[in-house]
Amino acid sequence: MNLANLLKIALKALNNNKLRCFLTMLGIIIGVASVITMLAIGQGSKNSIKAQISEMGSNMIMIHPGNMQRGGVRQSADDMQTLEVADYEALKELDGVAAISPSVNTGGQLVNGNNNYPSTIYGVNADYLDIRKLKVKDGTIFSDHDIQTAAKVCVLGKTVVDNLFPGGEDPVGRVVRFGSIPLTVIGVLESKGTNSMGMDQDDVVLAPYTTVMKRVLAIDYIQGLFASAVDEERTEETIDAITETLRSRHRLKDDADNDFEIRSQQELSEMMNSTSDMMTVLLACIAGISLLVGGIGIMNIMYVSVTERTREIGLRMSIGARGIDILSQFLIEAVIISVTGGIIGILVGFLASWLVTVIVHWPVAIQMYSVGLSFVVCTVTGIFFGWYPAQKASNLDPIKALRYE
Repeated sequence: MNLANLLKIALKALNNNKLRCFLTMLGIIIGVASVITMLAIGQGSKNSIKAQISEMGSNMIMIHPGNMQRGGVRQSADDMQTLEVADYEALKELDGVAAISPSVNTGGQLVNGNNNYPSTIYGVNADYLDIRKLKVKDGTIFSDHDIQTAAKVCVLGKTVVDNLFPGGEDPVGRVVRFGSIPLTVIGVLESKGTNSMGMDQDDVVLAPYTTVMKRVLAIDYIQGLFASAVDEERTEETIDAITETLRSRHRLKDDADNDFEIRSQQELSEMMNSTSDMMTVLLACIAGISLLVGGIGIMNIMYVSVTERTREIGLRMSIGARGIDILSQFLIEAVIISVTGGIIGILVGFLASWLVTVIVHWPVAIQMYSVGLSFVVCTVTGIFFGWYPAQKASNLDPIKALRYE
């Protein structure tokens, strides 16, 4: 019997049981749609994390004083004074360093007339904006001359501006006080909103690092360094060069621990991606269970179909149908159910992913491999779970089948 006749018989058999056929497909539809949607949500969250890290500076390197033991007592990083301005001067000469900025900061109250707002002032240089992907919306950033003279100037973030100047007046050129120190506002940063950790990136005040060191904190050391590598591929190489330079400058012995800590955005990115991958795999496994349940549904319905059509099978075999013809017919029915369910499931998966974006506002990114994989899996599911009922049908004894009541 040729394939066209087998296909025609299979379609007619399925058409006689439309509702049962649809309910069988439903398991496959839900399974395929779930796999596509879950993988799209997982990939979307990963892309969102990458974008946010990129906004913070994907090749950013952070250097801070490390924990050390002195006299048997472990010192915290806040108590350490191992980084100096001279370290900054040495590191900015390294080939792999594209930009570098000292960092000193402290919290305090900002005052403008009757308005006040608690915030953090960061002492940095102009390179800090490039490293952290910040831009000045109004005004300008402080100059090298401002840094050399420890000028009383600052640049405000949008949150600080909104709280100190609620009337909407232009803050550029105005004088605000940080504690008892007057600072002239020379610029306003573009808004960046909150980051993935929920922190307000606009709640910031930038000033020359020399101003914060000398006029605010009265210290002669720096609390940290922010740097960026020439490109992301050279980040590890740059970290090694920074480590070697700082160990040499701090005269550390070969067996001594570093008195500083270096972190990069790559480490954060890898950690976040690892977590995201685990969640994606978990979601895909849960969705895969739906496919398995759908496959069992196909096997169950095909088994019932074989039982119901026992006399029909016996009649066809008695007039010359071979076992392979019966096997092929039931396999074709199982594959039609699974493939049709798979195609509908793919469409439902695309629709569900779109609804997640529109209603929940979660980032999604549909992966074409998940569509192809789902289609292949549902086809294999149809063959695998349809095989046993089809094999049972092909092995029936024609005489016993004709006598079946």
